[in-house]
Amino acid sequence: MPEAFDLKTFLSDLPHLPGVYRHIDAQGEVLYVGKARDLKRRVSSYFQKSGHGPRIEHMLARVARTEITVTRTEAEALILENNLIKRLKPRYNILFRDDKSYPYLHITAHEIPRIVYYRGSTHGPGRFFGPYPNSWAVRETIQILQKVFRLRTCEDSVYAHRTRPCLLYQIGRCSAPCVNLISPEDYRADVERAIRFLEGRASEVMDDIERRMTAAAERQDFEQAAVLRDQMRALAKVLQQQTMEQVGDDSVDVIAVEPAGGRVCVNLAMVRAGRHLGDKPLFPTQAQDESPEEVLSAFVAQHYADNPAPPVLVCSHALSDPDLPALLAEQHGHRIRVLTRPQGARRAWLEQAQRNARMALAQRLSESSAREARTRALAVELDLDTDDAALDALHIECFDISHTSGEATQASCVVYRHHAMQTSLYRRFNIAGIEPGDDYAAMRQALTRRYARVADGETEMPDVVLIDGGEGQVGVARQVFVELGLDVSRIVGVKKGDHRKVGLETLVFVDGRPPVALGVESAALMLVAQIRDEAHRFAITGMRARRAKARNVSRLEDIEGVGKQRRQNLLARFGGFSGVADASIDELRSVEGISEALAERIYHALR
Repeated sequence: MPEAFDLKTFLSDLPHLPGVYRHIDAQGEVLYVGKARDLKRRVSSYFQKSGHGPRIEHMLARVARTEITVTRTEAEALILENNLIKRLKPRYNILFRDDKSYPYLHITAHEIPRIVYYRGSTHGPGRFFGPYPNSWAVRETIQILQKVFRLRTCEDSVYAHRTRPCLLYQIGRCSAPCVNLISPEDYRADVERAIRFLEGRASEVMDDIERRMTAAAERQDFEQAAVLRDQMRALAKVLQQQTMEQVGDDSVDVIAVEPAGGRVCVNLAMVRAGRHLGDKPLFPTQAQDESPEEVLSAFVAQHYADNPAPPVLVCSHALSDPDLPALLAEQHGHRIRVLTRPQGARRAWLEQAQRNARMALAQRLSESSAREARTRALAVELDLDTDDAALDALHIECFDISHTSGEATQASCVVYRHHAMQTSLYRRFNIAGIEPGDDYAAMRQALTRRYARVADGETEMPDVVLIDGGEGQVGVARQVFVELGLDVSRIVGVKKGDHRKVGLETLVFVDGRPPVALGVESAALMLVAQIRDEAHRFAITGMRARRAKARNVSRLEDIEGVGKQRRQNLLARFGGFSGVADASIDELRSVEGISEALAERIYHALR
């Protein structure tokens, strides 16, 4: 602890209240976020007790200060904790890095409702069913509803302009309400039956269809009876194809935690309305030293902070935090039971989830072994530390320059760490003030802007700085590093071989080491090529976007009467050039400073 932080006074002043605490290092980075029913007791335990796990011990060695936020209840602390974890991604928390929201099936609130694949907030109009573990499960359910209930999936713009039935009607997947081949009342009745099916009341729907088929036959309306017969057969086939045993309208999440090989898999299987929708494996970070109970609690707290919780959670282990179900119940407004010894179908679901977790983990370990082998091979070639912890932390940054005949020059910086490309850490540098086409000046500017922050102590230095180029580019990098007082041994150039043939690349250095020819079969070359190609791709896509933006702005500037202020007004009003190009004359006229004649001139110039 630094002298500026008086730990003894801080701990003595902590309140016996619920809240959230944050352990922070000397650079101001939040290392860990936790919640507590009693802040004084929980935070003090870190500094007054021994025997913490390796992860926590390593974290405590870096803590410079601790901050707290008091909340009214522990449930509020749970919500705040997970919001902070999601936003800050502290390196010592168990993290489930799954940025995608879970998908839903949406039945819209239209007069003629539509079934839609949906991601996002579920607070809008219509009915939302889910969440589903993956997009395939949603699309499979939509196909079922099309086959059995013949509900529309088309966009409103398509629906509103139909004059004859589409192909989906011809193949029996839609009842064509767009051209009144079914009355609105009958269509909405089919929608209600679909909703009952999604709610798990399939037998009730089947009985209803059978009654209507019998009544139609008695009326001698044999065409309608045949339609209902086909609908009943389709529904019966769907129910027979359900591979997992159903339990009425059961809604359950099944969560299996499986550790192996220093990694952990948390497999989430979803059962809604008695239908097993599939499962989704997740692989948390910072979980290798934690018990399955700790990992399970971390997952339950983080997952159900953003997603609805079913009334029953079937889990492979007990929760390390026994208060968590009550906190979630307070948050979601209904009781939540946690079962660790399920019976019947629920037991079968859990066993299946555990098997799937083991298979997913085995596949991930196999993939991880290949990635780690490439990292190790490169570390050997560069004479770097090759123990497991050092390899996992190996931080490589790679730079590339891209332009079109000197236009829209842009530099890219991509990052490789933890045996994978870290896209959230990528950076682009718009290059200005240089002679067009001067790649050396562009590289100098990008490196200076990136590593001046390292020299100022604002960010950490990578272990390796890859430069896509030979002696010339590497020489520029050396000059920048010398000027900034940085270690030039970190610089590694990737010199292309004769005729730029893949496999003939050579690694070049500036610290006196001889060049290294990796060879076409080298695992290290595979990694270098992957990182270099990613830097090239990232630079090209950025350059093209910048070039297109510049050319579009230029097209506006070339129109007589469109000066700087009017151009800014147009771009602000329509959200960019494409919006301006798509605008009508009347819409262009609505912009301040644009007359009818100028609106017509702009409209025709952009066509």
